[in-house]
Amino acid sequence: MKKTVLETIELHKRLVDEYEKTCVDKVISAAQMIIDSINNDGCVYICGNGGSAADAQHIAGEFIGRFKRQRKAFPAVALSTDTSVLTCVANDYSYEDIFARQLEGLAKKGDLLWAFSTSGTSKNIIAAAKLAKDLGLKILAFTGKADTPLEKMSDVCIAIDAPYSAPAQEIHQLAYHTICDLVEEQLAK
Repeated sequence: MKKTVLETIELHKRLVDEYEKTCVDKVISAAQMIIDSINNDGCVYICGNGGSAADAQHIAGEFIGRFKRQRKAFPAVALSTDTSVLTCVANDYSYEDIFARQLEGLAKKGDLLWAFSTSGTSKNIIAAAKLAKDLGLKILAFTGKADTPLEKMSDVCIAIDAPYSAPAQEIHQLAYHTICDLVEEQLAK
């Protein structure tokens, strides 16, 4: 078991080093996109599947609640949280449409889609990103692989090239907490 623990730590260190080399400017750009959207009365819509759905909820909580500072709530919606909408759309249309259908009803130009897909190929995330483009939304993507369809559709992508989802999600958390901090730092003045 010790070998597994040490291998996991070494992988995490390697991914953090790579993140530091390749993503610092992307994190700043991502925060600025969100700041610009909020400053222009936009909303941040966040989506993902499985653990990434939990990340979407986590981020919405940081924006609506707070990260570190007392301030007004920032507009954010996790698209994975309304079970009636999710099951209705999945049943009446398809699972592929669960996020895009919500964007169709809620989003407007100036909003931002923050899309998580560790594969970078999740059909429901790709469908949401396509609609977001059509609606004039900026797209921030978090993936677990580089050079994916989602990355190609995004304005900014934090691509953590990991051998499986969990380590990518761990670095994603580091990135999104930093983004939350930067957004709050700028908008809570």
